[in-house]
Amino acid sequence: MFRVGLHQAFVRILLVSFSLTAAAAMAQSAPEQSSADNQNKASAATQAQPPEAIDPLKRPIDAKKRKQQQKDFSKEIKGPYKKWLDEDVIYIITDEERAAFKQLSNDEERDQFIEAFWQRRDPTPDTEENEYKEEHYQRIAYANEHFAAGVPGWKTDRGRIYIMYGKPDEIESHPSGGTYERPMEEGGGETSTFPFEDWRYRYIEGIGQEVIIEFVDNCMCGEYHMTLDRSEKDALLMTPNAGLTLWESMGMANKTQRFTGNGMERLGAGPESAMVASKEFDRLEQYAKLMAPPPVKFKDLEEAVNSKVILNPMPFDVRSDFVRVTSDTVLVPITIQLKNRDITFVNKDGIQRGTVNIFARVSTLTDKIVQTFEDTVQVDVMPEDLPRTAENASVYWKALPLRPGRYKLSIAVKDVNGDRKGVWARSVVVPEFSEDKLATSSLIVADQMEAVPTKAIGTGSFVIGAMKVRPRVAAADGKPAVFKRDRDPKVDFWMQVYNLQVDDKTHKPSATVEYEITNLATNKQVVQQTESTETMGNIGDQITLQKSIKAANLQPGIYKIDIKVNDNISKQTVDTPAMFQVE
Repeated sequence: MFRVGLHQAFVRILLVSFSLTAAAAMAQSAPEQSSADNQNKASAATQAQPPEAIDPLKRPIDAKKRKQQQKDFSKEIKGPYKKWLDEDVIYIITDEERAAFKQLSNDEERDQFIEAFWQRRDPTPDTEENEYKEEHYQRIAYANEHFAAGVPGWKTDRGRIYIMYGKPDEIESHPSGGTYERPMEEGGGETSTFPFEDWRYRYIEGIGQEVIIEFVDNCMCGEYHMTLDRSEKDALLMTPNAGLTLWESMGMANKTQRFTGNGMERLGAGPESAMVASKEFDRLEQYAKLMAPPPVKFKDLEEAVNSKVILNPMPFDVRSDFVRVTSDTVLVPITIQLKNRDITFVNKDGIQRGTVNIFARVSTLTDKIVQTFEDTVQVDVMPEDLPRTAENASVYWKALPLRPGRYKLSIAVKDVNGDRKGVWARSVVVPEFSEDKLATSSLIVADQMEAVPTKAIGTGSFVIGAMKVRPRVAAADGKPAVFKRDRDPKVDFWMQVYNLQVDDKTHKPSATVEYEITNLATNKQVVQQTESTETMGNIGDQITLQKSIKAANLQPGIYKIDIKVNDNISKQTVDTPAMFQVE
C-alpha cells in the first residue's frame, strides 16, 4: 500500500518535471520571438508613461546590452580572483558571500574581502596560523592528487566531499568491482558490480551521525560520482535473470519489479524492502544537506535579533570604530563587552566556565542584509577567583569591511548556562574619507596597546595594522569607559590621521599634533603636549598616533582627551575628542 502511494507520488513529480522541461525547451526554441515580444511590451509600457514617471532602474535592457554587461563583468573579475571564487572556495562560500564578492568594484576591496573571508572561519583568531585555511588547501591538494579522473580532483564528487568534510572515518573500497554479496537492506543475493566506494563519517555537524556516502564508477574510467541509488553499482542490473536478489532467486519476486514502482532506488524486493522505502526521504534530505552550505549555528539568536520583546534581558555594551582601508572601504571594528557578573558560570573539570553565544547582523535601512557573524565567548576562572573577578569584563571583537553609508547593526547574546538573552540595535553611520580632506579614524581609548609580530600583522582579535588595540567600552547609560587606578597600569590612546598634504619639494608632510587631557571636574589640563611630523621619522600622508599615560598619575574623575591636528601645508585642522573615567 505504501509502496504504491510512494510510486504514484514519484510519477507525479516526474510528470511535473517533464512539463517544466518541455516548457523550457519550447522557450529555448523561439528565443528571438520571446525577446521581441518582451521588448515590444516594455517599449509600449514606456511610451504610455510620461518621461519623468519612468524609473531608470526598470527601463528594459536589450539582449545586446545585457550580453555586454556580462562580458564586462567577466573581464573585471579575472585571473587569481576568478580562480579563488570558482575553484578555491567554490564549495565553502555561501550564496550571500558570493553575491557580495561579485558586487565589489576593485582589487583592493576583493583583497579585503578574501582576508575577511578566511578570518571569519579561523577557529583560533588569536594565533598566527589560520588552521581552517591551511586545512582547506591541504584538502584541495589531496583531492587533486588522489581523485583526478580526466578532470582535476577538486571537480569530482569525491573531491568535493573530501574538501567540504575532510577524511572519512572509514572507507569500504571496491576498486575493481567484481562479485558482491548484497546486504539484506539492498535485497540480499549475489551480483557483480562496477567499482564503488562507501565513505562513512561517524558525525557531520548539521547532517547527523553515521553518514554513509556511496560513489560509483559505472563508466570504468576512474571518475566516481555520488549516487542516491545504491543499485547503480550493480553491473548486472539490466541483464535479465542475472544478479538476482534473495527473493528473486527464490521466486518470491520478479526482477522487472525493480523498474515498476520501487521509488528512487532499483534494489529489488527483499526482506527489508518496506524499511528501505521508508528511509528514502531521509536519504534525499541527507543528500541535500551534503550539497548545501553550512547552516547558521545560533538560530535562536537570529530569532532574537528579529524579536522586539526579551524577557529577563542580559545587559552588554557595544562600541563601533571606523578605520580607513581604501578610498571607498572602511574597517568597522565592533567591540562587545559583558560583565562577568551577568554570565552564569558552571564547574567544568574543576574550572568555573561561562559561555556566551553572539549573533550579529548588519543591514541597510531597507533591511537588506549586508553581513552576519556569529561566535562563542568562553570565560574560564579558577573557583577561588570567581568572587574577585565578578566586576571584571569579557570583551569580544569583530572587524567588518563596509562601504560608507548608514546601516543598522543588530546584536543578540545568550548566556548558554543560564536563561538570559540580550538584544542591542543601533544605527551606524560609516563615514566617507574623502582624499582631499584632512580626516581621522576613531580615537580609541584602550586598556591594551602593543605591537604584534610581523606574521600577525592585520590578523587576530583587536589587531589593527601592526598594533593590537583593545578598546575599553563605555557603558550604555552614558557613563564613560572606566579605568581603575589600582588595577589598570595605563590608559592608551590610538588614532590614525589621513590625507596630510605632502610638500612637492621635500615629499614630506608638515603638521603639528596637540594632545590635551582635561579633568572635567576641575577644568584643569593635566596633560598638554605638542609634537611635529618632522620628529616622527619617515612618514607620508597618513600617520598613526599612539600615546599612553599611567592611570596612577590621574586623580579619580572624568577626563576628556582632545587630539588636534594642524596641517601647515593645506591649512586644514581636525579636532577629535574622547571621554574616559578614572576610579
